[in-house]
Amino acid sequence: MDIEIGSNLYKNFNGTVEVEGVPQLQVSRHPSTGALLVNFALFDSNGRMLAKMVESTLMFNERRAYELAKTDTRLLMKEVDSGKVVLQLDVKDPQVVLLAQGEFHTMKGHLLQVTATAWKIEKQHKSGLTHDSQGGVVSIG
Repeated sequence: MDIEIGSNLYKNFNGTVEVEGVPQLQVSRHPSTGALLVNFALFDSNGRMLAKMVESTLMFNERRAYELAKTDTRLLMKEVDSGKVVLQLDVKDPQVVLLAQGEFHTMKGHLLQVTATAWKIEKQHKSGLTHDSQGGVVSIG
């Protein structure tokens, strides 16, 4: 499977995205239905967990601060109060998932921003990269 994060294409990854060395996002497709399945951990700026998603379902959602909208080919997580997009994933084709936009903290408390053109953490910024993960994880930061 491939994943696009902003304008960066990571080919042949195993479904896991590590952010600053910590597995924070896992993406797969349901074997029979093809539905997008997402595992994701959301942290605050101090590294405290605010929400946890398991197989595209919010299992932990502190103070019900986040809402989730999903179909078989799209997942959208937003802050309830502000409407800010935390995470948006779309199935682009059967073998490509697109992390179209997002803004969330890493476990280390740094802000990761994903736009249509790039991803950015602190002073690190990547745009237009193509990388073959050779069956391994995608590492950001």
